Amino acid sequence: MSEELLINVTPQEIRVALVDNGVLQELQVERSGHRGLVGNIYKGIVRRVLPGMQAAFIDVGLERTAFLHAADIQGAESEEELQQEGETDIETRNIHAHDLRSVSTLLHEGQEILVQVIKDPLGSKGARLSTRITLPGRYLVYMPYSPRIGVSSRIESPEERSRLKELLKSLLPEEEAGGFIIRTLAEGVGAEDFESDLKFLQRLWQNVREDLGQSRAPQLIHADLNLALRVMRDVMSDNIQRVRIDSREAYEAARQFCREVIPEVTDRIEHYAGERPIFDLYNVEDEIEHALESRVTLKSGAYLIIDQTEALTTVDVNTGAFVGRRNQEETILKTNLEAAAAIARQLRLRNIGGMVIIDFIDMDNEEHKRRVHRTLEKALQADRTRCTITQISALGLVEMTRKRTRESLRQILCEPCPYCQGRGFLKTAETLCYEILREIVRETRAYPAERFIVLASPQVVDKLLDEESTSLAALEEFIGRPIKVQAESTYTQEQYDIVFL
Repeated sequence: MSEELLINVTPQEIRVALVDNGVLQELQVERSGHRGLVGNIYKGIVRRVLPGMQAAFIDVGLERTAFLHAADIQGAESEEELQQEGETDIETRNIHAHDLRSVSTLLHEGQEILVQVIKDPLGSKGARLSTRITLPGRYLVYMPYSPRIGVSSRIESPEERSRLKELLKSLLPEEEAGGFIIRTLAEGVGAEDFESDLKFLQRLWQNVREDLGQSRAPQLIHADLNLALRVMRDVMSDNIQRVRIDSREAYEAARQFCREVIPEVTDRIEHYAGERPIFDLYNVEDEIEHALESRVTLKSGAYLIIDQTEALTTVDVNTGAFVGRRNQEETILKTNLEAAAAIARQLRLRNIGGMVIIDFIDMDNEEHKRRVHRTLEKALQADRTRCTITQISALGLVEMTRKRTRESLRQILCEPCPYCQGRGFLKTAETLCYEILREIVRETRAYPAERFIVLASPQVVDKLLDEESTSLAALEEFIGRPIKVQAESTYTQEQYDIVFL
Protein backbone atom coordinates (compact mmCIF):
# COMPACT_ATOMS: atom_id res chain seq x y z
CA MET A 1 0.00 0.00 0.00
CA SER A 2 1.16 3.54 -0.75
CA GLU A 3 -0.75 5.89 1.50
CA GLU A 4 -0.28 9.61 1.85
CA LEU A 5 -1.69 12.23 4.20
CA LEU A 6 -2.57 15.68 2.86
CA ILE A 7 -3.16 18.30 5.55
CA ASN A 8 -4.75 21.59 4.55
CA VAL A 9 -4.56 24.25 7.29
CA THR A 10 -6.25 27.67 7.31
CA PRO A 11 -7.16 29.95 10.23
CA GLN A 12 -10.77 28.75 9.89
CA GLU A 13 -10.33 24.98 9.60
CA ILE A 14 -8.02 21.98 9.34
CA ARG A 15 -8.76 19.30 6.74
CA VAL A 16 -6.95 15.97 6.55
CA ALA A 17 -7.23 13.63 3.55
CA LEU A 18 -5.94 10.06 3.57
CA VAL A 19 -5.11 9.05 0.00
CA ASP A 20 -4.31 5.46 -1.01
CA ASN A 21 -2.71 5.04 -4.46
CA GLY A 22 -4.17 8.35 -5.55
CA VAL A 23 -7.72 7.59 -4.31
CA LEU A 24 -9.28 9.47 -1.40
CA GLN A 25 -10.17 7.02 1.40
CA GLU A 26 -10.87 9.19 4.42
CA LEU A 27 -11.50 12.85 5.15
CA GLN A 28 -11.57 14.62 8.49
CA VAL A 29 -12.58 18.25 9.00
CA GLU A 30 -12.17 20.35 12.13
CA ARG A 31 -13.32 23.97 12.23
CA SER A 32 -11.91 26.47 14.68
CA GLY A 33 -15.40 27.51 15.79
CA HIS A 34 -16.66 23.91 16.13
CA ARG A 35 -13.76 21.80 17.32
CA GLY A 36 -14.56 18.20 18.15
CA LEU A 37 -14.92 17.45 21.86
CA VAL A 38 -14.01 13.74 21.93
CA GLY A 39 -11.11 13.23 24.34
CA ASN A 40 -11.70 16.49 26.22
CA ILE A 41 -11.76 16.18 30.02
CA TYR A 42 -14.12 18.35 32.09
CA LYS A 43 -14.91 18.99 35.70
CA GLY A 44 -18.70 18.83 35.61
CA ILE A 45 -21.72 19.12 37.90
CA VAL A 46 -24.49 16.52 38.05
CA ARG A 47 -27.72 18.34 37.17
CA ARG A 48 -30.23 15.47 36.96
CA VAL A 49 -30.14 11.81 37.91
CA LEU A 50 -32.59 9.57 36.06
CA PRO A 51 -32.82 6.12 37.71
CA GLY A 52 -35.35 4.94 35.13
CA MET A 53 -32.80 5.48 32.36
CA GLN A 54 -29.76 4.48 34.45
CA ALA A 55 -28.26 7.81 33.42
CA ALA A 56 -27.54 11.37 34.46
CA PHE A 57 -27.22 14.76 32.77
CA ILE A 58 -23.98 16.58 33.50
CA ASP A 59 -23.25 20.29 33.09
CA VAL A 60 -19.73 20.65 31.69
CA GLY A 61 -20.14 24.22 30.45
CA LEU A 62 -21.38 23.35 26.94
CA GLU A 63 -24.52 24.62 25.21
CA ARG A 64 -26.42 21.45 26.16
CA THR A 65 -26.00 19.23 29.19
CA ALA A 66 -24.08 16.05 28.41
CA PHE A 67 -25.30 12.48 28.89
CA LEU A 68 -23.63 9.98 31.24
CA HIS A 69 -24.90 6.38 31.31
CA ALA A 70 -24.26 4.10 34.27
CA ALA A 71 -22.30 1.73 32.00
CA ASP A 72 -19.75 4.53 31.49
CA ILE A 73 -19.23 5.23 35.18
CA GLN A 74 -16.10 3.86 36.83
CA GLY A 75 -17.13 1.41 39.55
CA ALA A 76 -20.64 0.80 38.18
CA GLU A 77 -19.96 -2.92 37.62
CA SER A 78 -21.48 -5.53 39.89
CA GLU A 79 -19.28 -7.63 42.15
CA GLU A 80 -19.68 -10.62 39.80
CA GLU A 81 -18.49 -8.61 36.84
CA LEU A 82 -15.54 -7.18 38.74
CA GLN A 83 -14.41 -10.73 39.48
CA GLN A 84 -14.61 -11.62 35.79
CA GLU A 85 -12.69 -8.55 34.62
CA GLY A 86 -9.29 -10.14 34.83
CA GLU A 87 -10.30 -12.83 32.35
CA THR A 88 -10.99 -10.50 29.43
CA ASP A 89 -9.29 -7.57 27.76
CA ILE A 90 -10.69 -4.19 28.72
CA GLU A 91 -11.72 -3.12 25.24
CA THR A 92 -13.69 -6.32 24.54
CA ARG A 93 -15.41 -6.64 27.92
CA ASN A 94 -19.19 -6.18 27.74
CA ILE A 95 -21.06 -4.46 30.53
CA HIS A 96 -24.69 -5.57 30.70
CA ALA A 97 -27.35 -3.19 31.96
CA HIS A 98 -28.77 -5.74 34.40
CA ASP A 99 -25.34 -6.14 36.02
CA LEU A 100 -24.92 -2.44 36.80
CA ARG A 101 -25.32 -0.76 40.15
CA SER A 102 -28.14 1.79 40.27
CA VAL A 103 -27.07 5.20 39.02
CA SER A 104 -28.70 6.82 42.07
CA THR A 105 -26.15 5.02 44.32
CA LEU A 106 -23.29 6.34 42.18
CA LEU A 107 -24.30 9.98 41.63
CA HIS A 108 -26.39 12.69 43.25
CA GLU A 109 -27.51 16.11 42.03
CA GLY A 110 -24.98 18.89 42.64
CA GLN A 111 -22.06 16.46 42.78
CA GLU A 112 -18.82 17.54 41.06
CA ILE A 113 -17.37 14.85 38.81
CA LEU A 114 -14.43 14.39 36.42
CA VAL A 115 -15.68 13.24 33.01
CA GLN A 116 -14.40 12.77 29.47
CA VAL A 117 -16.27 13.16 26.19
CA ILE A 118 -16.54 9.87 24.26
CA LYS A 119 -19.05 11.07 21.63
CA ASP A 120 -19.48 14.53 20.17
CA PRO A 121 -22.92 16.18 20.26
CA LEU A 122 -24.92 14.82 17.33
CA GLY A 123 -28.00 16.64 16.04
CA SER A 124 -30.21 17.46 19.00
CA LYS A 125 -28.30 15.16 21.37
CA GLY A 126 -25.70 16.43 23.80
CA ALA A 127 -22.23 14.95 24.15
CA ARG A 128 -21.86 11.50 25.69
CA LEU A 129 -19.53 11.21 28.67
CA SER A 130 -17.56 8.64 30.63
CA THR A 131 -15.79 8.74 33.97
CA ARG A 132 -13.35 6.11 32.68
CA ILE A 133 -10.67 8.66 31.86
CA THR A 134 -8.25 7.67 29.08
CA LEU A 135 -5.22 9.53 27.75
CA PRO A 136 -4.03 8.23 24.36
CA GLY A 137 -0.40 8.12 23.36
CA ARG A 138 1.19 6.68 20.26
CA TYR A 139 1.31 3.05 21.39
CA LEU A 140 -0.48 3.12 24.74
CA VAL A 141 -3.70 4.45 26.21
CA TYR A 142 -3.31 5.39 29.87
CA MET A 143 -6.24 4.77 32.24
CA PRO A 144 -5.39 6.48 35.55
CA TYR A 145 -8.34 4.97 37.45
CA SER A 146 -8.27 1.42 36.07
CA PRO A 147 -5.31 -0.72 37.22
CA ARG A 148 -5.47 -3.31 34.42
CA ILE A 149 -3.60 -3.98 31.17
CA GLY A 150 -5.43 -4.81 27.95
CA VAL A 151 -4.39 -5.33 24.34
CA SER A 152 -6.19 -4.12 21.22
CA SER A 153 -8.32 -6.89 19.75
CA ARG A 154 -6.84 -6.08 16.32
CA ILE A 155 -3.54 -7.61 17.44
CA GLU A 156 -4.55 -11.20 16.79
CA SER A 157 -1.35 -13.19 17.46
CA PRO A 158 -1.47 -14.70 21.00
CA GLU A 159 2.35 -14.68 21.13
CA GLU A 160 2.56 -10.99 20.23
CA ARG A 161 -0.19 -10.07 22.70
CA SER A 162 1.64 -11.90 25.46
CA ARG A 163 5.00 -10.33 24.49
CA LEU A 164 3.60 -6.80 24.54
CA LYS A 165 1.93 -7.32 27.94
CA GLU A 166 5.10 -8.68 29.52
CA LEU A 167 7.21 -5.94 27.97
CA LEU A 168 4.92 -3.22 29.32
CA LYS A 169 4.78 -4.78 32.79
CA SER A 170 8.58 -4.88 32.95
CA LEU A 171 8.75 -1.13 32.25
CA LEU A 172 6.08 0.03 34.69
CA PRO A 173 7.24 1.45 38.02
CA GLU A 174 6.03 -0.47 41.09
CA GLU A 175 4.03 2.49 42.37
CA GLU A 176 2.07 2.82 39.09
CA ALA A 177 -1.63 2.86 40.06
CA GLY A 178 -3.22 3.19 36.62
CA GLY A 179 -3.73 0.77 33.76
CA PHE A 180 -3.03 0.69 30.03
CA ILE A 181 -4.45 -0.48 26.73
CA ILE A 182 -1.80 -1.46 24.20
CA ARG A 183 -2.86 0.03 20.86
CA THR A 184 -2.85 -1.66 17.45
CA LEU A 185 0.12 0.48 16.34
CA ALA A 186 2.23 -1.15 19.08
CA GLU A 187 2.46 -4.44 17.18
CA GLY A 188 6.15 -5.25 16.76
CA VAL A 189 7.54 -2.32 18.80
CA GLY A 190 10.28 -2.55 21.42
CA ALA A 191 11.01 -1.21 24.90
CA GLU A 192 12.27 2.19 23.65
CA ASP A 193 8.95 3.03 22.03
CA PHE A 194 6.99 2.10 25.16
CA GLU A 195 9.33 4.13 27.40
CA SER A 196 8.91 7.34 25.38
CA ASP A 197 5.13 6.85 25.38
CA LEU A 198 5.09 6.24 29.14
CA LYS A 199 7.01 9.45 29.84
CA PHE A 200 4.70 11.46 27.56
CA LEU A 201 1.54 10.09 29.22
CA GLN A 202 2.87 10.56 32.76
CA ARG A 203 3.67 14.23 32.03
CA LEU A 204 0.24 14.69 30.48
CA TRP A 205 -1.59 13.17 33.46
CA GLN A 206 0.45 15.28 35.88
CA ASN A 207 -0.65 18.43 34.02
CA VAL A 208 -4.29 17.30 34.16
CA ARG A 209 -4.09 16.72 37.91
CA GLU A 210 -2.56 20.15 38.50
CA ASP A 211 -5.27 21.88 36.42
CA LEU A 212 -7.98 19.87 38.17
CA GLY A 213 -6.88 21.10 41.59
CA GLN A 214 -7.10 24.74 40.49
CA SER A 215 -10.45 24.60 38.65
CA ARG A 216 -14.09 25.18 39.54
CA ALA A 217 -16.91 23.21 37.92
CA PRO A 218 -18.11 23.35 35.22
CA GLN A 219 -14.80 23.82 33.43
CA LEU A 220 -12.60 22.32 30.73
CA ILE A 221 -9.58 20.63 32.30
CA HIS A 222 -7.82 19.17 29.29
CA ALA A 223 -8.43 19.57 25.54
CA ASP A 224 -7.23 16.94 23.13
CA LEU A 225 -4.72 17.83 20.39
CA ASN A 226 -5.89 19.62 17.26
CA LEU A 227 -6.76 17.49 14.24
CA ALA A 228 -3.36 17.72 12.55
CA LEU A 229 -1.50 16.45 15.63
CA ARG A 230 -4.14 13.82 16.46
CA VAL A 231 -3.59 12.38 13.01
CA MET A 232 0.13 12.21 13.68
CA ARG A 233 -0.55 10.32 16.91
CA ASP A 234 -3.40 8.03 15.84
CA VAL A 235 -3.12 7.41 12.10
CA MET A 236 0.58 7.41 11.24
CA SER A 237 1.73 3.89 10.40
CA ASP A 238 4.30 2.14 8.23
CA ASN A 239 1.81 2.23 5.34
CA ILE A 240 1.84 6.03 5.22
CA GLN A 241 4.84 6.98 3.11
CA ARG A 242 4.50 10.76 3.27
CA VAL A 243 2.69 13.58 5.05
CA ARG A 244 2.32 16.90 3.24
CA ILE A 245 1.25 20.01 5.18
CA ASP A 246 0.55 23.31 3.40
CA SER A 247 1.08 25.54 6.44
CA ARG A 248 4.61 26.32 7.62
CA GLU A 249 3.44 26.85 11.21
CA ALA A 250 1.49 23.58 11.30
CA TYR A 251 4.41 21.78 9.66
CA GLU A 252 6.82 22.96 12.37
CA ALA A 253 4.34 22.03 15.13
CA ALA A 254 3.88 18.54 13.64
CA ARG A 255 7.63 17.93 13.40
CA GLN A 256 8.15 19.13 16.97
CA PHE A 257 5.39 16.84 18.24
CA CYS A 258 6.78 13.88 16.32
CA ARG A 259 10.32 14.48 17.58
CA GLU A 260 8.99 14.18 21.14
CA VAL A 261 6.51 11.33 20.70
CA ILE A 262 7.20 9.40 17.47
CA PRO A 263 10.67 10.40 16.20
CA GLU A 264 10.79 7.61 13.61
CA VAL A 265 8.15 9.34 11.43
CA THR A 266 9.58 12.88 11.56
CA ASP A 267 11.41 12.54 8.25
CA ARG A 268 8.20 11.63 6.42
CA ILE A 269 6.66 15.06 7.12
CA GLU A 270 7.03 17.62 4.32
CA HIS A 271 6.04 21.24 3.92
CA TYR A 272 3.99 21.65 0.75
CA ALA A 273 4.69 25.02 -0.89
CA GLY A 274 3.31 24.34 -4.36
CA GLU A 275 1.23 26.86 -6.29
CA ARG A 276 -1.70 24.47 -6.73
CA PRO A 277 -3.89 24.02 -3.63
CA ILE A 278 -2.84 20.85 -1.86
CA PHE A 279 -6.27 19.21 -2.22
CA ASP A 280 -6.08 19.63 -6.01
CA LEU A 281 -3.19 17.12 -6.18
CA TYR A 282 -5.49 14.09 -6.23
CA ASN A 283 -8.80 15.82 -7.07
CA VAL A 284 -9.76 15.70 -3.40
CA GLU A 285 -12.12 18.68 -3.73
CA ASP A 286 -14.09 16.87 -6.44
CA GLU A 287 -14.24 13.73 -4.31
CA ILE A 288 -15.67 15.76 -1.42
CA GLU A 289 -18.42 17.11 -3.68
CA HIS A 290 -19.26 13.58 -4.84
CA ALA A 291 -19.33 12.36 -1.21
CA LEU A 292 -22.20 14.76 -0.51
CA GLU A 293 -24.35 13.24 -3.26
CA SER A 294 -26.72 10.35 -2.70
CA ARG A 295 -25.81 8.60 -5.96
CA VAL A 296 -22.42 6.91 -6.39
CA THR A 297 -21.62 5.68 -9.89
CA LEU A 298 -19.32 2.65 -10.07
CA LYS A 299 -16.77 1.97 -12.83
CA SER A 300 -18.91 -0.75 -14.40
CA GLY A 301 -21.90 1.58 -14.80
CA ALA A 302 -23.74 0.18 -11.78
CA TYR A 303 -24.55 2.63 -8.99
CA LEU A 304 -25.33 2.99 -5.28
CA ILE A 305 -28.00 5.14 -3.65
CA ILE A 306 -26.98 6.19 -0.14
CA ASP A 307 -29.73 7.68 1.99
CA GLN A 308 -28.81 9.05 5.42
CA THR A 309 -31.54 9.57 8.01
CA GLU A 310 -31.42 10.20 11.74
CA ALA A 311 -32.41 6.60 12.51
CA LEU A 312 -30.21 4.73 10.04
CA THR A 313 -28.49 4.80 6.65
CA THR A 314 -29.66 2.70 3.72
CA VAL A 315 -27.50 1.69 0.75
CA ASP A 316 -29.26 0.37 -2.36
CA VAL A 317 -27.23 -1.45 -5.04
CA ASN A 318 -28.41 -1.19 -8.68
CA THR A 319 -26.98 -2.65 -11.91
CA GLY A 320 -27.70 0.57 -13.79
CA ALA A 321 -25.95 0.59 -17.18
CA PHE A 322 -23.95 -2.56 -16.40
CA VAL A 323 -25.39 -5.48 -18.42
CA GLY A 324 -22.51 -7.98 -18.11
CA ARG A 325 -21.21 -10.35 -20.78
CA ARG A 326 -22.27 -13.87 -19.82
CA ASN A 327 -25.49 -14.32 -17.86
CA GLN A 328 -27.66 -12.53 -15.32
CA GLU A 329 -26.26 -14.43 -12.33
CA GLU A 330 -22.70 -13.47 -13.23
CA THR A 331 -23.73 -9.83 -13.79
CA ILE A 332 -25.38 -9.66 -10.35
CA LEU A 333 -22.32 -11.21 -8.66
CA LYS A 334 -19.87 -8.78 -10.30
CA THR A 335 -22.11 -5.83 -9.43
CA ASN A 336 -22.41 -6.89 -5.79
CA LEU A 337 -18.65 -7.53 -5.46
CA GLU A 338 -17.83 -4.11 -6.88
CA ALA A 339 -20.50 -2.52 -4.69
CA ALA A 340 -19.19 -4.19 -1.50
CA ALA A 341 -15.74 -2.60 -1.91
CA ALA A 342 -17.26 0.77 -2.86
CA ILE A 343 -19.66 0.75 0.11
CA ALA A 344 -16.83 0.20 2.61
CA ARG A 345 -14.96 3.17 1.11
CA GLN A 346 -18.03 5.42 1.07
CA LEU A 347 -18.92 4.69 4.71
CA ARG A 348 -15.38 5.58 5.72
CA LEU A 349 -15.14 8.65 3.47
CA ARG A 350 -18.52 10.02 4.54
CA ASN A 351 -17.93 8.93 8.17
CA ILE A 352 -21.38 7.38 8.35
CA GLY A 353 -22.04 5.89 11.78
CA GLY A 354 -24.81 4.00 13.51
CA MET A 355 -27.05 1.41 11.85
CA VAL A 356 -26.53 0.75 8.13
CA ILE A 357 -28.77 -1.46 5.96
CA ILE A 358 -27.24 -2.60 2.65
CA ASP A 359 -29.62 -3.88 -0.01
CA PHE A 360 -27.53 -6.01 -2.37
CA ILE A 361 -29.09 -7.32 -5.57
CA ASP A 362 -30.78 -10.65 -4.77
CA MET A 363 -28.56 -13.72 -5.26
CA ASP A 364 -29.79 -17.31 -5.30
CA ASN A 365 -26.33 -18.90 -5.26
CA GLU A 366 -25.11 -19.41 -1.67
CA GLU A 367 -21.44 -19.36 -2.74
CA HIS A 368 -21.99 -15.99 -4.41
CA LYS A 369 -23.49 -14.66 -1.17
CA ARG A 370 -20.45 -15.84 0.78
CA ARG A 371 -18.07 -14.21 -1.71
CA VAL A 372 -19.87 -10.86 -1.47
CA HIS A 373 -19.93 -11.07 2.33
CA ARG A 374 -16.18 -11.89 2.48
CA THR A 375 -15.43 -8.98 0.12
CA LEU A 376 -17.35 -6.58 2.32
CA GLU A 377 -15.63 -7.92 5.46
CA LYS A 378 -12.18 -7.57 3.89
CA ALA A 379 -12.89 -4.05 2.64
CA LEU A 380 -14.04 -2.98 6.12
CA GLN A 381 -10.78 -4.18 7.69
CA ALA A 382 -9.07 -1.01 6.45
CA ASP A 383 -11.54 1.08 8.49
CA ARG A 384 -10.12 2.22 11.84
CA THR A 385 -13.67 2.62 13.17
CA ARG A 386 -15.18 -0.54 14.62
CA CYS A 387 -17.75 -2.22 12.33
CA THR A 388 -20.03 -5.20 12.95
CA ILE A 389 -21.84 -6.94 10.08
CA THR A 390 -24.39 -9.74 9.77
CA GLN A 391 -24.64 -12.41 7.08
CA ILE A 392 -26.62 -11.67 3.91
CA SER A 393 -30.28 -12.39 4.61
CA ALA A 394 -32.72 -14.22 2.33
CA LEU A 395 -33.84 -10.79 1.08
CA GLY A 396 -30.30 -9.81 0.11
CA LEU A 397 -29.92 -7.41 3.06
CA VAL A 398 -26.88 -6.91 5.27
CA GLU A 399 -27.31 -5.20 8.62
CA MET A 400 -24.22 -3.55 10.01
CA THR A 401 -23.20 -0.98 12.58
CA ARG A 402 -20.30 1.44 12.42
CA LYS A 403 -19.32 3.13 15.65
CA ARG A 404 -20.40 6.76 15.67
CA THR A 405 -18.18 9.16 17.63
CA ARG A 406 -18.44 12.36 15.58
CA GLU A 407 -20.68 13.93 12.97
CA SER A 408 -20.70 12.62 9.43
CA LEU A 409 -19.17 14.59 6.57
CA ARG A 410 -22.63 15.73 5.45
CA GLN A 411 -23.55 16.93 8.94
CA ILE A 412 -20.31 18.95 9.15
CA LEU A 413 -20.47 20.53 5.70
CA CYS A 414 -24.22 20.85 5.11
CA GLU A 415 -27.46 21.96 6.74
CA PRO A 416 -31.11 21.05 6.04
CA CYS A 417 -32.53 22.66 2.90
CA PRO A 418 -34.57 25.75 3.87
CA TYR A 419 -36.97 25.09 1.00
CA CYS A 420 -37.88 21.47 1.71
CA GLN A 421 -36.97 21.49 5.44
CA GLY A 422 -34.70 18.50 4.99
CA ARG A 423 -37.30 16.27 3.29
CA GLY A 424 -35.27 16.16 0.10
CA PHE A 425 -38.24 17.01 -2.14
CA LEU A 426 -40.77 19.80 -2.80
CA LYS A 427 -44.51 19.75 -3.40
CA THR A 428 -45.27 20.25 -7.07
CA ALA A 429 -46.72 23.53 -8.36
CA GLU A 430 -49.91 21.63 -9.21
CA THR A 431 -50.25 20.35 -5.62
CA LEU A 432 -49.82 23.88 -4.28
CA CYS A 433 -52.44 25.27 -6.67
CA TYR A 434 -55.00 22.85 -5.28
CA GLU A 435 -53.95 23.68 -1.70
CA ILE A 436 -54.51 27.37 -2.42
CA LEU A 437 -57.93 26.76 -3.97
CA ARG A 438 -59.03 24.68 -0.96
CA GLU A 439 -57.69 27.33 1.44
CA ILE A 440 -59.71 30.06 -0.31
CA VAL A 441 -62.91 28.00 0.12
CA ARG A 442 -62.06 27.53 3.80
CA GLU A 443 -61.39 31.27 4.29
CA THR A 444 -64.65 32.19 2.51
CA ARG A 445 -66.67 30.17 5.03
CA ALA A 446 -64.78 31.57 8.01
CA TYR A 447 -64.46 35.29 7.16
CA PRO A 448 -66.74 37.80 5.32
CA ALA A 449 -64.14 38.99 2.75
CA GLU A 450 -65.01 41.02 -0.39
CA ARG A 451 -62.04 39.81 -2.48
CA PHE A 452 -58.90 37.72 -2.19
CA ILE A 453 -55.27 38.28 -3.16
CA VAL A 454 -53.04 35.21 -3.55
CA LEU A 455 -49.30 35.81 -3.07
CA ALA A 456 -47.17 32.88 -4.28
CA SER A 457 -43.96 31.92 -6.06
CA PRO A 458 -43.71 32.65 -9.82
CA GLN A 459 -43.91 28.89 -10.64
CA VAL A 460 -47.20 28.47 -8.78
CA VAL A 461 -48.67 31.72 -10.12
CA ASP A 462 -47.82 30.67 -13.70
CA LYS A 463 -49.58 27.37 -13.09
CA LEU A 464 -52.67 29.10 -11.65
CA LEU A 465 -52.95 31.55 -14.56
CA ASP A 466 -52.27 28.97 -17.25
CA GLU A 467 -53.23 25.30 -16.74
CA GLU A 468 -55.41 25.97 -13.68
CA SER A 469 -57.05 29.19 -14.96
CA THR A 470 -60.32 27.34 -15.57
CA SER A 471 -60.32 26.06 -11.98
CA LEU A 472 -59.58 29.57 -10.69
CA ALA A 473 -62.44 31.06 -12.72
CA ALA A 474 -64.82 28.34 -11.54
CA LEU A 475 -63.89 29.07 -7.93
CA GLU A 476 -64.49 32.83 -8.40
CA GLU A 477 -67.95 32.04 -9.71
CA PHE A 478 -68.63 29.56 -6.90
CA ILE A 479 -67.71 31.96 -4.03
CA GLY A 480 -68.98 35.09 -5.83
CA ARG A 481 -65.83 37.11 -5.12
CA PRO A 482 -62.85 38.14 -7.27
CA ILE A 483 -59.47 36.46 -6.77
CA LYS A 484 -56.28 38.31 -7.74
CA VAL A 485 -53.02 36.38 -8.15
CA GLN A 486 -49.64 38.07 -7.57
CA ALA A 487 -46.16 36.56 -8.04
CA GLU A 488 -43.54 37.13 -5.32
CA SER A 489 -40.01 36.43 -6.53
CA THR A 490 -38.71 36.02 -2.97
CA TYR A 491 -41.16 33.23 -2.12
CA THR A 492 -40.04 29.61 -2.20
CA GLN A 493 -42.12 27.13 -4.19
CA GLU A 494 -44.07 25.92 -1.14
CA GLN A 495 -44.64 29.39 0.32
CA TYR A 496 -47.87 31.31 -0.27
CA ASP A 497 -50.19 33.74 1.51
CA ILE A 498 -53.88 34.50 1.02
CA VAL A 499 -54.91 38.06 1.82
CA PHE A 500 -58.63 38.83 2.17
CA LEU A 501 -59.95 42.40 1.94
